Formats: sequence, structure tokens, C-alpha cells
Amino acid sequence: MELNDYINVKYDGESDWFVQVVNEPSNQMNKQDIHSKKEYLDGSHAILNSPSYNYNGKLYSPRKIVVSYAKTLLNFQKSFLLSKPVVYTGKERVVKAINEINRKGKMDRINVKILHNLLSYGEAYEYLYIQDGKIKSRIIDTEEGYPLYDHNNELMAFVQSYVNDGISYYIVYTPDKVYEYSNEGGELHLIGEYTNLSGLPIIYKTDNELSHIKGKSELDDWIFILDEIENVLSKFTDTVYKNMNPIPVVSGQELKGNGIATNIVGQGVQLDDGSEFKFASIQLDVEAFNALYDKLIQTLFDISSTPNVAMNKAEIANVSETSIRILYSLANVKAKINENYLRDGLEERLNKYRVLLSYLGKNFTDNEFETLDIQFSYDVPSNDTEVINNLKTLYEMKSMSLESVLEKSPYINDSVQELERIHKSTAENNDNVVVDGNNTVGNNE
Repeated sequence: MELNDYINVKYDGESDWFVQVVNEPSNQMNKQDIHSKKEYLDGSHAILNSPSYNYNGKLYSPRKIVVSYAKTLLNFQKSFLLSKPVVYTGKERVVKAINEINRKGKMDRINVKILHNLLSYGEAYEYLYIQDGKIKSRIIDTEEGYPLYDHNNELMAFVQSYVNDGISYYIVYTPDKVYEYSNEGGELHLIGEYTNLSGLPIIYKTDNELSHIKGKSELDDWIFILDEIENVLSKFTDTVYKNMNPIPVVSGQELKGNGIATNIVGQGVQLDDGSEFKFASIQLDVEAFNALYDKLIQTLFDISSTPNVAMNKAEIANVSETSIRILYSLANVKAKINENYLRDGLEERLNKYRVLLSYLGKNFTDNEFETLDIQFSYDVPSNDTEVINNLKTLYEMKSMSLESVLEKSPYINDSVQELERIHKSTAENNDNVVVDGNNTVGNNE
């Protein structure tokens, strides 16, 4: 369905249809959900809402321990997948153009921001444009984005809405135009119209069992466990502090005196034969607490596919490459899933690169672009000596090319650049050598 037809059918062709899109109950609920997750990551947790209560006749404010494990887990997943830059392979001419765009546009940093939004809120939005002869990327805040789909779940338009200094702004992205509106002055009016060279924004999203067009946040699977961890820690800490004020109990007859003075420290007590003095207090079951806390932590790590060893929860000795990979098997599975989410958007980004490059006078054939591939390098701890020995053996057996050795090497990030340096160094060495009969001497001799 065309966008104009959709607007005429659903919004009666009204000029402020995008405002109605933003104000739809489902979109406002989604916005509120995203905002609540931002507040959670900022430190606004459920434990902070714990009410005060009466204890020993006094109003007592309970301990409220906030554990920011969610940030740590998100940082681990981002670092595990993107600590090493995404590598593009294919025909040298097209790869060089892509790498130039990524370097000038700082796309490696943008990829991390996209993955953060993707994991935290289930969706991420990116818009590509040309400015000063360079291709740039802008990340649209997930809370401000409103994709518009037709009945076939095809993206027709995209609305960005935000408020600044009490003024509402709306940016409407259509396949060929970008419109900017504002209600400054009290009435909604058009303040800008631009040609859309790259098309609609790129939508990155995670899988959601309940929707084909909405993603699902990782926080939805973690928050309940994290809330219980904070609850257990806070209540146990309260129990410890309460037991620091035990109740003195005397059984039997005191020989002299009028009881224990409350203003004296270290006063002795004389009791008759058979009498007893003790402090009554609740016995803390530390073992039960440790068992419950450890179980909650382990459940959190299992749900988030985080290895214990990565969070300093396990000690290991010097192990082989295979053992390390086994320890990180769940993390690898999760990284592969996150990679697929990113790959869908990055492949669409490459198609938009091609369109924008054509406007800059750089055209590429279908065959050149079809050779492009995206490679991710997971940040799995490795035994570098073992890896290098294996690569050396494969290369000497002529079972692997020099290019593949460089790509797999743990010490090389840009295999293409390194290969060029090797060829350059080899050529220079050959130029500095002359063959004289059976002897090889330098040119300077």
C-alpha cells in the first residue's frame, strides 16, 4: 500500500497524520516502556521504593542496595561482539570505499551505540545522509522513533518526535522526502523540506515472539532476577544491623545493685548461684543466604549467557584453547544471535552506501558489491601461542593462504593493510639485491 493511500484510509487524509501516529496508545505505551528502561539503567530501581516500617516502636527506613549488574552484562555483550572492529571483505576497490566511509564517519563507535540500543530497548534506528561531501550516520533515539508499517509489515514511513524548550518537533521520513515540522508559535507548521537520498531509516530489531515489527529488550529477562538480588541483599543487611543491638536477659537473683545502668559501659553484674546472664539475638543463617544469592547470580548469568569466569566468579588455571572455548560456549551462542541482528541492518547499510556513493560520483557494479561480506571477531580469550603455532603449521602444509593466516592472527586487525605492507617490504628487499653469478650481494656494494 502506498503511503498516501494509507494516510487517506486510516487518518482521513489529515495533514497532521504524523501527530496522530505519535499519540496512538500503543506508541505511547512503547515510549513509556523505553523511558522506564532508561531510568532503570540510570539507577532508578524498584528497591528504592521500599516503604518505611515500625520497628521497636520507631519508624525504620530499610536498606536500599542498588546493584547495577544490568550495565555490566550489557557492557560484556557489547565488548564481546564489537571490541574488535567489524571487517569488510570483497573486491579491493569496493572494500576500500567502504572502509573510507567507516573511518571518516567513525562507524565502529556508532555500531556500539546501535548494539546498546538494540540490547537495551529491542530496537535501534539509523539514518544515513551526505554532508560536506561525506557520508554520515545519525542514530535516532529509540524513545523518539515511530516506524509506520502497512498490513504486510513493510516500512512505509518513519516519524521522529521530540520536545525541546517546550516546543514539539516532528521529522517525517518518506522514501523520497524528509519533512520537518514544529508547533513553535502555537500552531503546527512546516519548517523544512529536504530530498531524501538514502531512503527510510535503517531499523535494527531483536526477535519478539509476540510481534514481527517490535523488538524485545534484554532487560525484560533480567530485571526480575536483579530485583530479587537487590531485595535479598537489602533485607539481609537490615537483619545484620538489627542483630548488633541484642537484648540482655537475666535469669535468677541479682546479689546487689539496682540493675544495669544504661549510662555506664563495662559495668559488672553479680548474680546468685544458678543465675544466668546472656544476650538474646536472632541467629543469622549465613549459609542459606549464600546459597540463595549464589543461585540468583548463577541464574542471571545463565539467562544472559554470561560465563562465570568473565565476571570474576570462577578461578581457572592455564588451560588450552579448546577449554576456553567451552567455557565461553554460551557467550558465543549469544554473540551469534546478536551478530545476526546487527548483520541485517549492516547489510541494508551497505546498500544505502552504494546509493549515496553514486551521488558522489563513485559507481560500482553488481558483481563488485555482491563480493562484499561482513566479518565479526568475538573477544574470546585465547592462547595466542597455540593459535600462532596452528596457523604456522597450516601455512607450512600449504593448507592455508597467507591472507587467511593474517585474518586469523590474534595480533593483526587489518589483514588487507598488513598484506600490502608485506608485499611492499618484499618488493623493496628485492630491489636492494643483485644476482652476480652464484653470489647475491647488495646494490650498495
